[in-house]
Amino acid sequence: MQPITCIEDLHRLYLQRVPRMFVDYCESGSWTETTLRRNLEDFARIQLHQRVAVGVEGGTTSTTMLGQDVALPVALAPVGLCGMQHADGEMLAAKAALDFGVPFALSTMSVCSIEDVAAFVKRPFWFQLYVMRDHAFIERLIDRAKATGCSALVLTLDLQGMGQRHRDIRNGLSTPPKPTLRNLANLALHPRWCLGMARTHRHQFGNIVGHVEGVSDMSSLAAWTAEQFDRGLNWNDVEWIKNRWGGKLILKGVLDPDDARRAVDCGADAIVVSNHGGRQLDGAPSSISVLPEIASRIGKDCEVWLDGGVRSGQDVLKAIALGARAVMLGRAFVYGLGAMGEAGVTTVLELIRRELDLTMVLCGVRSIAEIDPRVLHQPNR
Repeated sequence: MQPITCIEDLHRLYLQRVPRMFVDYCESGSWTETTLRRNLEDFARIQLHQRVAVGVEGGTTSTTMLGQDVALPVALAPVGLCGMQHADGEMLAAKAALDFGVPFALSTMSVCSIEDVAAFVKRPFWFQLYVMRDHAFIERLIDRAKATGCSALVLTLDLQGMGQRHRDIRNGLSTPPKPTLRNLANLALHPRWCLGMARTHRHQFGNIVGHVEGVSDMSSLAAWTAEQFDRGLNWNDVEWIKNRWGGKLILKGVLDPDDARRAVDCGADAIVVSNHGGRQLDGAPSSISVLPEIASRIGKDCEVWLDGGVRSGQDVLKAIALGARAVMLGRAFVYGLGAMGEAGVTTVLELIRRELDLTMVLCGVRSIAEIDPRVLHQPNR
């Protein structure tokens, strides 16, 4: 195998090793995928400011997130269906992250359940919650997260309705894959993936199937999910969930400064500037383009993190320079997971750390706290 030099190397390996249906689930955005592309393009436009002879020995990439010491200003974002990217994917990704020294957030729509992950890693992690019409189910999920020792709740606010992703519709996305001729033909091209799946019993949404009355298989789950995302979501719901949870609360999916201020007023410990990876409102701005205004509005009152478009350690530095305290990695860690399992996720984090460390050196800063807009190229400086 060729040396892994960057996230794109893992991406190419991922495309070879994971069935098309689940590659498309990870890669797709909503409608025209304009916002998906903007997340990457707007990062690429940001230039860095090189400094020399500054003396930056003894530098570090470590910092804190929600008062927790972390090796990098990075957390693994909640991503659904990781257990279909690689067998027992959420368990392996969580272990890789926590062993490395960064937080991991488990999605409500994970294949491995909260209990599966907790038993495997035996350390606290974060749990992500969607607001659904079935409030009794939400309460049970919160209680399960408490019982397993989750240290923070990530409440996703931008899924009041499911964005239309054309690729998923065309593929007939399901978990596990439906045994259609097209799917079987594609699975036959991925024997490594099939062998891994044959060795685990985790093939459905572990946090939902068996935990909701009337949902015992994939057909009943599909019908339940279709009507569950709550269009009536409002800030009173956020306050109710915060009080019900009683611990650290992270609000994800904020793109508007007024919404960010309201999130702080509701008691958020951190907010994540995010457009759901371009998977919800197509035509929305990139996360990095709206970050500075939001950070300037609430950055003194609440931790501000960024999600969307981060593919390198340089992207991490750019986000911090524009006001983020940290970033969340989504697709980048999925590429590593699908390509190489736990070792792939570890490789992603090692790449990010090396890139961030070297970029800090070349920009003349020793620590995350020293990163500010001066590391960015400003033509009329």
